Amino acid sequence: MISPIKDGDALMRAPTLDLGLLRTLVAVADTGSVTAAARRLSYTQSTVSMQLQRLEGALGVSLHEREGRRLRFTAEGGRLLGHARRLLALNDEALADMRARRVTGELNLGIPEDYASLLTSVFSWFYQLYPEVRLQVTCGTSAHLMERVRADELDLALVTRQRHSPGGEMIRREPLAWAVGLRHQPALSDPLPLGLYSPGADLFREVAEQALAAAGRDWRVAYMSQSMVGLGPVVQAGLAIVVVTRSMLTPQLRALDASSGLPPLPAVELALHRAARRPTEPARRLAELIREQLSPTGPLGGS
Repeated sequence: MISPIKDGDALMRAPTLDLGLLRTLVAVADTGSVTAAARRLSYTQSTVSMQLQRLEGALGVSLHEREGRRLRFTAEGGRLLGHARRLLALNDEALADMRARRVTGELNLGIPEDYASLLTSVFSWFYQLYPEVRLQVTCGTSAHLMERVRADELDLALVTRQRHSPGGEMIRREPLAWAVGLRHQPALSDPLPLGLYSPGADLFREVAEQALAAAGRDWRVAYMSQSMVGLGPVVQAGLAIVVVTRSMLTPQLRALDASSGLPPLPAVELALHRAARRPTEPARRLAELIREQLSPTGPLGGS
């Protein structure tokens, strides 16, 4: 039916035709009677008659008249019938198109725990756009996640590009920095107390060791963990220095600048790796979102 426009509405709404009532009108025209239309639509006869009356009342015109047991459409009814067929055809076309594009299935993504916060908006958008996809996120070290991608256990993995595992799609570069606790920090004299990732966990440890060796600095391992979740409390307490990307800095950490006397660190690359098999539609859509959100030109691209 046509939705009325109420006086005093802040936003004036254009009247719209009820497609359900139009579908009833077309069913009556196609079958020639209320009884047959009711069978086609799985309605009662009284429901079909009531819907025709509602449509006539909303339009303010008579659409049909009785000829014995059959209905004959008036001139107005005939004109509306042509519009109704076109509107319903467009509605059905739109539904078929959207259903064909509906994305379903399962998707397994791997990401280091330290990068998970980068994907907050990605996860939010993905769920809104594709609510029928069952997304499972696995956290682990970049090296371990790469092994799982190669074994086809993960569809996608966003990881630090490892020197022994090149390839993948480079999403963005992340500058590395030395960081200490916001309120407490250790002495910056040798041997430097470092909070490092476990051997083989990520490229960060290798980069730190090489930079210090090139600068002739001595260091010791004060603490080891596979993520900043484990290293964070020790660093915040002032017991160790840690290597982080700029995006991993929290309000409890402070990046050291050149005046600290520590050697500069290079940037690392975040790469998106896909399983060797043909990507599923959910994997393709998530990869697009990650690229859009994290690339240098995306909303989260700046570092």
